[in-house]
Amino acid sequence: MKDLPLAEITLRKYERPVGLEKRELVRKVCLSLGLLQLGDSRDVLVDILMVLIEANKKKEKLSSEEIGKRVEAVRKKYSLDNKGLAESNIRRQLKRLIDNMLVDKQINMYYLTEHNSLKEIFERNIEKFVMPQIVERVKEYLGEVEKEF
Repeated sequence: MKDLPLAEITLRKYERPVGLEKRELVRKVCLSLGLLQLGDSRDVLVDILMVLIEANKKKEKLSSEEIGKRVEAVRKKYSLDNKGLAESNIRRQLKRLIDNMLVDKQINMYYLTEHNSLKEIFERNIEKFVMPQIVERVKEYLGEVEKEF
C-alpha cells in the first residue's frame, strides 16, 4: 500500500460573508475550498476564478490567453503586481480548477462546470460526490482500528 491519497479535500470555515468586496469574497471561497493556503502571496488563482465567474454570467467559454488578459485587467484594477501572469501559470491554475471539478475545458476553452453557479458545482461535485466517498473510506479505517484494538 502506498501513502498516496485516492482523493482529498480541504474545507475551511470562515466568518459569515458580510460586507466583503468581490475579490475578497472570491479569495475567501478559494481559501474555504482549499485552493489557496493562508498567507499565500501567489493568489492569481483568485483573479482567474473571478474572471470565470464573470464570464459565466454570459455563458462564455474563454481561452487561456483571454483569461490571462482579463486577469491582468483585474489585477491592475486592484493595484496588484503582475506576478503569476505567465501563460504557463495561468494554464497550471486552470488545471487545478479542473482537477477540483470547478472548471471544464472543451477545445482549449474554459468555463465553470456546465455553466452552473459555484454553489451548484460544489453541491453536485464535491458535497454529493467526493465527500461521501471520503467519509465512507474514513469510516472503514475507523472500523478496522476498532477490530485491531
